[in-house]
Amino acid sequence: MFYLSPDAFIHFCQSQPIAVIWAVQLVFCFGCMLLFLRLFGAVGIYAYITVMIVAANLEVLKAVKLPFFDDPVALGTVVFSSIYLGTDILAEYYGPKIARKAVWLGFASYTLMIAIMMLALGLKPLTMAQAGSEWAWAVENHDHLMALFNPAPALLVAGMISYLFSQLYDVWIFHFLKCLTRNRWLWLRNNASTMMSALLDNIIFSILAWRILSEDPMPWPVLIFTYILGTYALRVIVALLDTPIIYLARYFLPEEDRILLEEEEASA
Repeated sequence: MFYLSPDAFIHFCQSQPIAVIWAVQLVFCFGCMLLFLRLFGAVGIYAYITVMIVAANLEVLKAVKLPFFDDPVALGTVVFSSIYLGTDILAEYYGPKIARKAVWLGFASYTLMIAIMMLALGLKPLTMAQAGSEWAWAVENHDHLMALFNPAPALLVAGMISYLFSQLYDVWIFHFLKCLTRNRWLWLRNNASTMMSALLDNIIFSILAWRILSEDPMPWPVLIFTYILGTYALRVIVALLDTPIIYLARYFLPEEDRILLEEEEASA
């Protein structure tokens, strides 16, 4: 019987240079965002943002050794950075009100997911005697679920606070720059809003998670140069690379949304 397993794919990816897989993940995120936009419009971006918030908070549990950093770095940079592109697309083509709704929807969805998983983990797991050989896998899987969905309070609190502040700031500064430049220089407001918001997110999350709320506070040099400025450099790269995507997004709008946008621009 044929058994489909992701192990071969995972092992293949692990055999490649880590920068290559990082780039593949970036292209995959951008491609999925445009696809969701084309198929579902603003609702598609809502769905993308909601899924990526959960994915980023799971990815942060894994650390990798990047060739240009001395210390290991937690994952989540590419996935989480792509969320800023999502809110910028919404703010540009659907308005800041729709973009803010996406931010709050993502926050509420992640909170709901954590609550549901806490209740699921709260159910008493099978003992080995109850499981027997047929259900032995369920005993081991409970521990795996605990590791994934029972996050350290410091990471959970820091992540939720930094997400909310930085994303709402991103929507605000993007719209402010749009008004300031009279709807010109999309590349400027896209890059400036994302870079400023990403730095704010890095500062809030890193200081809360690794210093204020940590039982073993990270040394300031490592915190600043690896976690705040180091990963921020990666997020700046993502911001620069996503600039063509926000221009391209206009042509991926559903036809009815694009017609409505053109009518609004013509009457402005």
